[in-house]
Amino acid sequence: MKTKTRSQPSSYSLQLLVPQHCRHEASVHLCAAECRAQTDNVQQPGGDVTAAEGDTVTLGCHFNSSSSNYYLFWYKQDGSNRPTFILSRFKIGTGTTAEEFNEKFSSSLDSESRSVPLKIQKVHVSDSAVYYCALQPTVTGNCKALHKNLQSRDNIL
Repeated sequence: MKTKTRSQPSSYSLQLLVPQHCRHEASVHLCAAECRAQTDNVQQPGGDVTAAEGDTVTLGCHFNSSSSNYYLFWYKQDGSNRPTFILSRFKIGTGTTAEEFNEKFSSSLDSESRSVPLKIQKVHVSDSAVYYCALQPTVTGNCKALHKNLQSRDNIL
């Protein structure tokens, strides 16, 4: 079995070439690939932010992405609850803000500075939480081509 990889700037493709003698009913050919440069990441400044009630606070988030079409998300996690979606911002398009957070939270994606700060208006004690910035895509891995013959009891699939 041979694999052939062709790449162009910002795009990747993988072609699985199966030899003629392997093309029979008892064969399953799998091709698993996820190729991303190891540059997909977000950085949030560490430490707590303290503010007086009624203030406006901005939380920073800088990112790097090997993708030309990336998505940034903000989540809020208070107490022992699961993270709650606040908003998303996209390189292409605008993104969305959860209805319950529409008046309180805002953000804009700046592709040049690679930042997507979260602005929290009129902070209240109930805004005390851990805030997460997330980037999609963030899956990384190695390119692999897999070949496996599956056989039943009769060697017929």
